[in-house]
Amino acid sequence: MTKSPKKLAIKSPIWHPFTQHAIMPEMLKISGASGAYLQGQDGRQILDAISSWWVVTHGHCHPKIVEAIKSQAEKLDQVIFAGHTHGPAEELAQGLIDITPQGLDHVFFSDSGSTAVEVALKMALGYWKNTGIDRTKIVVMESSYHGDTIGTMSVGERGVFNKAYDPLMFDVGKVPFPQVDYEQQTFDALEYHCTKGDVAAFIVEPLILGAGGMRMYSADTLRKMYEICKSHDVLFIADEVMTGWGRTGKIFACEHANITPDIACYSKGITGGSLPLAVTLCHSKIFDAHYSTDRSKTFFHSSSYTANAIACAAAVANLKIWKEEPVFERLEKLSAMQSNGLARFSSDNRFTNIRQLGTIAALDVVVKDDGYLADIGPKMYEYFQSKNILLRPLGNTIYAMPPYCVSETDMDNVFNAIADAADKLL
Repeated sequence: MTKSPKKLAIKSPIWHPFTQHAIMPEMLKISGASGAYLQGQDGRQILDAISSWWVVTHGHCHPKIVEAIKSQAEKLDQVIFAGHTHGPAEELAQGLIDITPQGLDHVFFSDSGSTAVEVALKMALGYWKNTGIDRTKIVVMESSYHGDTIGTMSVGERGVFNKAYDPLMFDVGKVPFPQVDYEQQTFDALEYHCTKGDVAAFIVEPLILGAGGMRMYSADTLRKMYEICKSHDVLFIADEVMTGWGRTGKIFACEHANITPDIACYSKGITGGSLPLAVTLCHSKIFDAHYSTDRSKTFFHSSSYTANAIACAAAVANLKIWKEEPVFERLEKLSAMQSNGLARFSSDNRFTNIRQLGTIAALDVVVKDDGYLADIGPKMYEYFQSKNILLRPLGNTIYAMPPYCVSETDMDNVFNAIADAADKLL
C-alpha cells in the first residue's frame, strides 16, 4: 500500500479536476482573459497555448460573443426545454444543420462533451431497440478518450483514468489504433466485430485521439472504417468534441474524409469557449426510430440546463463569427506557424514522433517512463508556468493547441519554451 503523504495546508475547499492536490496544493488565480492571454491575479500575462482545455477558438472574451451573452441574459436566461423552445436554440439548430456534414438532420442539446457522447450512445442503442433488432455491442478504438461519465469511460481506454471505476463500466469490442503501415490490422478487427451481427455502433475520435496522447491517423483510414461500418449497417459515431470547430484545419474533422456520420458529437468550441454547451446531431433514421405514438419509444434523456438560452446565444454568435470573419485564413496562418515551430525539433534526438494536424502540434519527449504518468510531465508544466505559458503535457507528450488569434511571436515563445525546457530538464 502506498504511504499517504503528510497533508499539506490547502487554502481552498475546491477539489480540482485531474489534479493531485498532494503535489499541487495551490492553484494559480486568474482574474481576467483577453485574446490568447489569461491574466493572473498577480498581474502576470499567461499565454493560453492549449485554449483552456481546447475550448477557446477565436480568443478569450471575443466582443461579439460577450455582447450576445449580455443581450440574451436581459431577455431569457433559462426555461425547461421539455414542452418549450426559444429563438436562440432554433437559430442555432438550423445553423448547425447548415454547417455540419449533409445528412445530420436533428439536433439534441446537452451541456458537455461527455454528455454529448452519452446521448450518442443512448441514441444508437435506442435506435436498434425501437426497430426490434437485437444489437447492443459498442465497438471502440484503443487509446481513445470520450469523457468521464460512466458510458463515456466504458467506451474509452481502460487504465489510470478509470481503473477504480471498473465495476461500473460495460464491456465493449476494441480495435487497435491504426498505426502507419499497420492500418489493415484495425480494418480487420473492425470487420471481425461487425460481421458478428450484434454491433450497434462504432465510436471514434476522427483523425486524432486527444487525451489518448494526440495520436493521429489519416483521412483515408477514417473513411475506410466508415465504409466497413456502412457495409454491415453499423452506426458510425464521430466524437468531434475536440476535433470540431477548426482544430484540424476544417470546421469538422469528418470533412477531411468526406463522410457524414450517423451520429456526431460537438461541444468545446461551439460557444467559442465562453459557456458550456454541447449538441448531438443525428441522421433522420435515428430520430424516426424514436418517433411514435407509443410513449415507451421516447428518447429518455435530459439535462436540467438543456439548450440554455444564454449558451445558445453565445453559440449563435460563434456561428456568425465563422461566417463574417476570416477564420479560415487564421487557421492557415496558425497551421503554418505550428509547422515552422516543429521543424526545429526534427533532428533533436530528445524528441520523437513530431506531428501536426491543422492547428494542433505535438511531440513526445524521449524518457524511460513514457505515458500519462511520466514524471517529466509535471516538471515541464511547472517550467512552462514559470515562463508564463500554459502548456499542460499529457505525460511525456507536449502539444500546442492555441486560440486562432495567437500571433507569430506568441508561437515563437511557445516553441522556444519547449526547447528551453528540454535544456533545463532532460
